[in-house]
Amino acid sequence: MPIHCLMPALDRLTDELAALVGCESPSSDIEATASCARLAARIGAGWLDAPPEELRTDGRTHLRWRLGRRCRVLLLGHLDTVWPIGTLARWPFEIHGDQATGPGVFDMKAGLVQMLAAVAQLDDPDGVWVLITSDEELGSPTSRPLIAETARDADAVLVFEPATGAALKVARKGVSHYQVLITGRAAHAGLEPERGINAAIEAAHQLLAIAALGDPPAGTTVTPTVVAAGTVANAVPAAASVAVDVRARTRSEQERVDAALRRLRPRLAGAELSVNLRAQAPPLEKAASRDLFTQAREAAGALGLPPLSGAEAGGGSDGNFTAAAGIPTLDGLGAVGGNAHAEGEWTSLPAMGERSALAAGLIQRILQA
Repeated sequence: MPIHCLMPALDRLTDELAALVGCESPSSDIEATASCARLAARIGAGWLDAPPEELRTDGRTHLRWRLGRRCRVLLLGHLDTVWPIGTLARWPFEIHGDQATGPGVFDMKAGLVQMLAAVAQLDDPDGVWVLITSDEELGSPTSRPLIAETARDADAVLVFEPATGAALKVARKGVSHYQVLITGRAAHAGLEPERGINAAIEAAHQLLAIAALGDPPAGTTVTPTVVAAGTVANAVPAAASVAVDVRARTRSEQERVDAALRRLRPRLAGAELSVNLRAQAPPLEKAASRDLFTQAREAAGALGLPPLSGAEAGGGSDGNFTAAAGIPTLDGLGAVGGNAHAEGEWTSLPAMGERSALAAGLIQRILQA
């Protein structure tokens, strides 16, 4: 079937994208994300002919459509962004040629519109469930149990995060965030510094040890990021902290780094050290997406679209959680564009219709399997 027979009207996609971008929804603002959820609920009801469930956890609002008694295919996305309230005042939604720009347009409000439009193209959406969360950019602290519950019996999970260029995301690195806390002893820096235990110097030793845990050939990065020590200029620092960002392609590499971090020991006599895991998402390994990516390539060919390619992403998404639970998961079905989390993020408007049709074709193949 020619692709233009499947693609939803570009004007409608663009108008709904403009509305969503115009409703600012920084992750940290519960009221703002709730307001955006109400708008997404109205837009989704227009596509799906049904209102969603509004699920509230710790004050946060998430949306779920259950089309059929059993979830065979879960479509997953989020409405929160990294942009603070007031960003629109200096950087509004705008269209330049065939590209749209604005805060959150690429990550991932275009993907939400595409996702909802894809379901509307199905002759029979029975078995398709849709979940839109509001805290993904924070690591999904309230929605992660909801994702696990909703996806539990699914045959497949399709994640509408942005593409990498035009490539689908067939793998994502696992992400771990640690805080290393160092305790020393304060002393006057001029009168008797020898009585102190300098936590900043201990931190310097640990920074070198931490950075050495990376394995570039394996794709593992271990990066000290935020470092803090001391309180005043004339006192030996009694405490220090180091934030550590870990990215790994496999669970075994995550576990190796975790064990190595926990084996760190102080270098200065009397110093104390603790390693705390603050947040973690397991990797989405290629095995989890292999069959779905094959079906996506077949759907693209049937629609007359260019051949699809797959890419690995360094950042995590909610798809990491579903893949780790053993559910086949394919990511990157959302917007084609660029500059995620950066000034000038943009999305291709023509690609919205194409990718929506691609998703519909893929969903249909999964349901017919």
